[in-house]
Amino acid sequence: MKKFRKVLDGLTTSSPGGTIGSPSGGSAAGTPTATPTPKEIDIQETLVSENFQLCKTVRHGFPYQPTALAFDPVQKILAIGSRTGGVRILGRPGVDCYCQHESGAAVLQLQFLINEGALVTACADDTLHLWNLRQRRPAVLHSLKFNRERITFCHLPFQSKWLYVGTERGNTHIVNIESFILSGYVIMWNKAIELSTKTHPGPVVHLSDSPKDEGKLLIGFESGTIVQWDLRLKKADFRIYYDEAIHSVSWHHEGKQFMCSHSDGSLSMWNLRNTTKPFQVTFPHGKIQKDGRKESCKPILKVEYKTSRNSEPFFIFSGGLSYDKAGRRPTLTIMHGKAITVLEMDYPIVEFMALCETPYNNEVQEPYAVVVLLEKDLIVVDLTQSNFPVFENPYPMDIHESPVTCTAYFADCPPDIIPILYSIGVKHKKTGYSQKEWPVGGGTWTLGSHTYPEIIITGHADGSIKFWDASAITLQMLYKLKTSKAFEKPKPSEGRAADLVEDDPFAIQMVSWCPQSRIFCVVGISAHIILYRFSKYDANTQIVSLEVRLQCEAEDVISPSENENNPCFTESGSHSPQPHHQHAASPGSGTTEGNKDSNPCLKVKDRMVRVPPGYQAELVVQLLWADGEPPQQITSLDINSAYGLLAFGNCNGLAVVDYLQKTILLCMSTLDLYGAADPYQRLTRSPRRNRQSTSEFCMRGLSNLYSDSKKRIRTSYQSLTELSDNQQSIDMDRSKSPTSAAATESRENSFSRSRSSSVSSIDRDTKEAITTLQFGESYARKSDTLPTPCLWVGTSLGVVLLIPMSIPTDHEERMEEPVTIGPSGTVLMLKGSVLRISFLDFMGALIQSPYEVWRDLNAHEDPDRMRRRKLVHISPSSSHDTCGEGHLAVVCSEKQAKVFLMPSQSCLFVHNITESSFVLRADVVSVCNSVCLACFCANGHVMTLSLPSLRPLLDVNYLPLADMRIARTFCFTHRGQALYLSSPTEIQRITYSQEMCDNLQEMLGELFTPIETPEAQNRGFLKGFFGGNSHNFDREELFGEAAAGKGSRSLAQHIPGQAGMEGMKVAACGVVGDLARARIALDERGQRLGELEERTALMMTSAETFSKHAHEVMLKCKDKKWYQL
Repeated sequence: MKKFRKVLDGLTTSSPGGTIGSPSGGSAAGTPTATPTPKEIDIQETLVSENFQLCKTVRHGFPYQPTALAFDPVQKILAIGSRTGGVRILGRPGVDCYCQHESGAAVLQLQFLINEGALVTACADDTLHLWNLRQRRPAVLHSLKFNRERITFCHLPFQSKWLYVGTERGNTHIVNIESFILSGYVIMWNKAIELSTKTHPGPVVHLSDSPKDEGKLLIGFESGTIVQWDLRLKKADFRIYYDEAIHSVSWHHEGKQFMCSHSDGSLSMWNLRNTTKPFQVTFPHGKIQKDGRKESCKPILKVEYKTSRNSEPFFIFSGGLSYDKAGRRPTLTIMHGKAITVLEMDYPIVEFMALCETPYNNEVQEPYAVVVLLEKDLIVVDLTQSNFPVFENPYPMDIHESPVTCTAYFADCPPDIIPILYSIGVKHKKTGYSQKEWPVGGGTWTLGSHTYPEIIITGHADGSIKFWDASAITLQMLYKLKTSKAFEKPKPSEGRAADLVEDDPFAIQMVSWCPQSRIFCVVGISAHIILYRFSKYDANTQIVSLEVRLQCEAEDVISPSENENNPCFTESGSHSPQPHHQHAASPGSGTTEGNKDSNPCLKVKDRMVRVPPGYQAELVVQLLWADGEPPQQITSLDINSAYGLLAFGNCNGLAVVDYLQKTILLCMSTLDLYGAADPYQRLTRSPRRNRQSTSEFCMRGLSNLYSDSKKRIRTSYQSLTELSDNQQSIDMDRSKSPTSAAATESRENSFSRSRSSSVSSIDRDTKEAITTLQFGESYARKSDTLPTPCLWVGTSLGVVLLIPMSIPTDHEERMEEPVTIGPSGTVLMLKGSVLRISFLDFMGALIQSPYEVWRDLNAHEDPDRMRRRKLVHISPSSSHDTCGEGHLAVVCSEKQAKVFLMPSQSCLFVHNITESSFVLRADVVSVCNSVCLACFCANGHVMTLSLPSLRPLLDVNYLPLADMRIARTFCFTHRGQALYLSSPTEIQRITYSQEMCDNLQEMLGELFTPIETPEAQNRGFLKGFFGGNSHNFDREELFGEAAAGKGSRSLAQHIPGQAGMEGMKVAACGVVGDLARARIALDERGQRLGELEERTALMMTSAETFSKHAHEVMLKCKDKKWYQL
């Protein structure tokens, strides 16, 4: 615990970029004030480096770019592999584990060691990995890297420790699962086929042991050749040469026949009694044309042949549709008896697998469901009902139902908010699902003791908002809100308007939520804001629409100057944005571009509408077109329920709306906010000779990642959803700050280049944008003795402006009397674009903004009582009366953080966060009963700084290369948690709290539970006698080193695993170094313990040998007399 004492003498610190206080006289120097200030502040900081550690907690959503699927029928767990080397293992709700191959190679195939708690993965880099699932964090035990041959197919028989591996060359190798060493037994392709065959059979596409005899291995080659290999005799039983390429093979459980799927859309059935030709060939979706020929069909990529006791067998396959039916969706076909059911899918089928009652392949299979892995979804079909309904998926697999464009994370929410959101959302759930229990129910998970209400909010490209319950590292959707319902359906437009916003006009840019008052506000890409109130009752309402002209003239931007180093501004009095009040906004579908001026992009519904319970739109604020140009995107937003005010800004200026009285209080350009306190002393300039459209001058700094031209409007949310992650160099250019000192061409491919905040280096074609807003009780001037409602405004030039407000306190007066608001002239400065503003009291505790207690305006009982507003005000000085009046203001920018003492505006602490990069996200959060400043930088570093002293506590190089998706969705929250969108379909949650890391094992689910393997059915004497000698087959005798010898060392290289230690590569930080040293010490201790164990074993062996010899001597001498010895 460290105690900081700082004597305040009214002078600012001498650090660069110090505070500039602007009193009423217009002086920009930091001068002493007559305001009484505390002589000494005692801040006892309890946070130390040992309180922080960074690690991943859980990943939610659908696995991005899936490639493989596997299921353990005994443990009832499912595994999904992806193209990026990830493996998701799913069980019952709460059992959700993510593993990542270090190589990042695509997962080609997955094989469970059924009921053994292990998984084999085959990757595109021709490496096999064995994962241990008997721990909450699975780890690789062994790896086997093939050097000369490429892996194409793997097969692991049930209860076998020998894995068959087929290669691209057509050879079949055998790997011991226990030791992960290659056997000397190899089935070469030239021995599998006849010597007279002149062509290579192609890669191995199928391997399976015969259900009738485990000593027979069926090998399928891509060219159409099928060989049954006798493992004991090392020769082929039969060979089949078929004209069409083979994609898959499936056995009948009796082992007497099998089915193949082919590239021409046909299914062939083969009987082992006569393998010269198939006894049945069908084209399930191929019709006979008029000329008598079959329609050409697409390949059937996979077929499964499953038998049932009480009904006809199931034939399940994907593909096979005729080519002439263009536009048809991907299908899964289920043939059961004479009935053929075609299930159309929304996305292409990656893999499917029938779930059966028994793990034995020589028993009646009894399929009860089929898991279908699509490119962007996972569905499970119930086979026990004739209409084949799907199961309701308990996992949050639909995060990407519409591309995610923004995220928000709230911890320690009011405890009643989650149940009420769930009760509203459950009424709108889809119906028609199977009534049976979700079949993937393996693993165990319990609600840990370290749980608290958490909510994640996601905004989407279609204008929808989803509320998720994120408590206890799970994720469950609570409630879905469609913001598009507040508007009329857009009609087809022409010209530039159609190019700009026609595709996704309702896409969400940012959200602001007050959980206490349940006021919710969203910002859309069409420069619109919607304010929602929550109600448990439906209602008839008319949405109020306000229109704001926040468009400045081209003269208001910084113009090039040949003879001056400092930029010059025009006098802005005649160019202030003007508010417009209107209740219905209609751009008109047939209007020309010139007639769009003073019209918004969207039309609000101007009639009474029936709204269901939940969030109900009350107010829509829209920016207007001007000079034939669309409005600039909104870059900042804040709402305060106690004040009843909403503030927002963009690269042109600031607007403040009174949503209680439905009026616009303030609408000013950024330059007007300074008044006489402009720190740059910008002077009047003549208009630009070339009046380029104002939409070309949009702020390019951090907070406005949405630019203004057609390409940049779309990229603002499309870059979050690109299927390719190689958009870095393009998207990174959009995040450049207006404080950049270099030419744009030299920085196109850099996301972390140094950025200067000097005025002379301001990009000449940019404006000063509003980047952050914060309502709160504060001191707008140095002479203030009592806190008043204020709006803190941060800009892209590193300037913080304070705007005081006078708000009537009485309820009736508040609804009738106007709120007065105006700039104070107070200016604070930092380097880089301002990101975050928060307030602390003199005890170092976070000051919460005032809020209104939620009330349901549509409640039927006692409407007068419900209309009274109950406000909760938290005074900055209430917690530390001995220090007098005042509070601390924490301001963080892209480059540095400062702590100011209010009202004296003295800079107490300053810390330059980064020189080579810039901060993307910063939040003041509570951790371990204290507060800290958490930052995420463009170079991938996650940092925490103590408050108020700004001491570095954590600095971890977490993400080696940050892309724009992560940059735009990364957010911190309280209790040491954060999240970001790791892919277009997945949310990754992380923690930077040591306490959370310590408790993580308790919170995670168990993947493996001890279950007895089902006993094989008694086959009977006759069936066992005539059915083959499968139970007498000993693979160890054939494949072991004694019989087959060792495999070629040059063919495959064995790589030992990490023994369960998760190797998170973190950068130099004191804690990380200590942890590394501790781990090395533990490894050395473990090595010494291992040596001690070996010596103990040797001693036990010696003792046993001595005991044995003593026993032999005793037996030899026990019947002899003493004189015979």
